[in-house]
Amino acid sequence: MTVGIASGGVTTPQGFRAAGVSAGIKANGGLDLALLVSETPATAAAVFTINRAQAAPVLVSREHLTRSGGVARAVIVNSGCANACTGDEGLQIANTMAADTARLVGCPVEHVLVASTGVIGVALPLDKIRSGLPAALRALGANQGAAAARAIMTTDPFPKEAAARTTIGGRDASVGGMAKGSGMIEPMMATMLAFITTDAAVPQPLLDRALRDAVHDTFNAITVDGECSTNDTVMLLANGASGATVDAGQYDAFVGALRGVCLELALGIVRGGEGATKLVTVTVTGAASPEEARRAAKAIANSPLVKTAIHGGDPNWGRLIAVAGRAGVEFDLGRAAVTIGSTVLFEAGKPHDDNAPRAAEYLKGKEIAVAVDLGAGRATSTVWTCDLSAEYVRINADYRT
Repeated sequence: MTVGIASGGVTTPQGFRAAGVSAGIKANGGLDLALLVSETPATAAAVFTINRAQAAPVLVSREHLTRSGGVARAVIVNSGCANACTGDEGLQIANTMAADTARLVGCPVEHVLVASTGVIGVALPLDKIRSGLPAALRALGANQGAAAARAIMTTDPFPKEAAARTTIGGRDASVGGMAKGSGMIEPMMATMLAFITTDAAVPQPLLDRALRDAVHDTFNAITVDGECSTNDTVMLLANGASGATVDAGQYDAFVGALRGVCLELALGIVRGGEGATKLVTVTVTGAASPEEARRAAKAIANSPLVKTAIHGGDPNWGRLIAVAGRAGVEFDLGRAAVTIGSTVLFEAGKPHDDNAPRAAEYLKGKEIAVAVDLGAGRATSTVWTCDLSAEYVRINADYRT
């Protein structure tokens, strides 16, 4: 069994077509409507935001997956408007998006999933969606994944695509995906969306398990600003077009490819975080449990003081220790340690400030690693974040205006 990252995106697996068109939702006239279609009904799984203020498309997609028993044929996605906190009208619009897509594709309405991203609390112009859908259908192609990836962007500085190839039971299979997200990012999957495809055949219970396993160490291990959106969604469609079939014996090979794609997309979201200039890997070791390791790592990754210090190139290890100590996990200061890059700045209760200049030089880079040992056990966790710059404040100070 082999797994390798490949070029491509959501249409790399066989039997999938995509499109990205402009429906006029965005004021700048950019691409804002994406359509993803499987040539045959696909097994489907999804994870959604745990935010209790859930957007209309999240509610509709949940219902459709339940009604269909985990089968999907198409996904319709708009950017420029989240269709969140829009009441019964928003729910009706999401349902109409699904119904219109189903009619054009020629499938049951419950085989259509819906996603939206953009400003919360603004009415989604249904007339623009309805006029844009036929154009999206005409534009469908196996070579249009890149256009779809651009159409789902909001404040993203670049599109996110990834693909991987693997061998399952002697047959070649692919996994591909696209994602958007730049701000309001700490998915806690469950504004972040990801759509993943595979041409392997995977039974629905195994597909659901694989998605949750992959998301835990990828999309659930990133944060830009500690904010959980109303719309966070990751969808996975498996159509079996390659002839490869995943069972319990082939599970590891499939999950390896799936996790690789998810990680590439997740890291792309962090690299493209609003105002970000650095990708930061935060590793916590010496925790009493994996859950406590993740909790401490997220606390460090979300700390404005830590993130601004990294942005400014200040090796202020005291901020990392302070966050670890208030994270609500077991912590032994006498056994704790802080490392920036390969430079130890605090260890066994004592500072190593003579190493600060070397750490400061390291912080000038674009990819930074910081590590904290809690001194309380053996569990570890890694999460990814970005620095916090004045540009993040500028973007979010007038996001609606």
